[in-house]
Amino acid sequence: MYYTDKKLQIPITVEKPNPVFARMLQQAIGGVEGEIRVCMQYFFQAWGSRGPAKYRDMLLNTATEEISHIEFLSTAVALNLEKAPVKLQEEISADPIAGAVLNGMDMRHILSTGLSAYPGDANGVPFDMSHIYASGNIAGDMYCNVAAEATGRTLACRLYNATDDPGMKRMLAFNIARDTMHQQQWLAVLEELGPTHLPVPNSFPQSKENEEYSYKFFIQTVDKQVGNQEGQAWTSGTAPDGHGKFEPFIAGPLEGAGEPNLGPGRPDTFGQKEQAMVSPNGTAAANGSGKYTYVETVKA
Repeated sequence: MYYTDKKLQIPITVEKPNPVFARMLQQAIGGVEGEIRVCMQYFFQAWGSRGPAKYRDMLLNTATEEISHIEFLSTAVALNLEKAPVKLQEEISADPIAGAVLNGMDMRHILSTGLSAYPGDANGVPFDMSHIYASGNIAGDMYCNVAAEATGRTLACRLYNATDDPGMKRMLAFNIARDTMHQQQWLAVLEELGPTHLPVPNSFPQSKENEEYSYKFFIQTVDKQVGNQEGQAWTSGTAPDGHGKFEPFIAGPLEGAGEPNLGPGRPDTFGQKEQAMVSPNGTAAANGSGKYTYVETVKA
């Protein structure tokens, strides 16, 4: 069960409304780096959490906080739209400044929402939940959460740098601080789990994987030289899990690998006849020689 408070989490003020900045703020609401994404990600991780209850409770607390962020960002969008032009008057068309504002606006703020926010990004693309990661693996989810907060904090810093409005800077400074905390709490879980949580999932026996390639860094360059990858943290020394040692490996087809040959096409999939030509024994001749027949499969 969830409850709400009429008050915002922090005071939101806009001294000089800016419809273009309102559009930019949409990315922080419904973009791939935005608050809807982390809110839903933490909720679904929590709702599917098994094991120690402390992880579920932590996720629920942070997911609920993210609702507050969506709320005050949406308020900021609305306040930035207070003086937005809403029709193509002749004086707007003639005024290069007003025209520039109108051209830079998100037209959905005029046409769809009545000068308020919506669950979409800065290009008007609706948030579709495709960036929600809730695997049921606590370590895997924590890595996803660190990445989500890192990209969200990067976005908030860019927005902070893009505005001169004191109220917006105060809001974004708060957002950046909370992103700092959230990054650290997810990292704290991984630290608590210790290096034995690697590789993720640690519940699969490594003895069943092809261990010959578990710690080799594949060099994929055409010159087949290790080059500047020599002696790097990911090509030499002990791996973070403590189980293996990194080494570079010149990549190429492994033993037994060859060119793919899918054989003739099945006539009942309706490629061209030439694709389904087969030799009398039912296989395509490797060298293209031999007599071929086409099997008719269309029913009367």
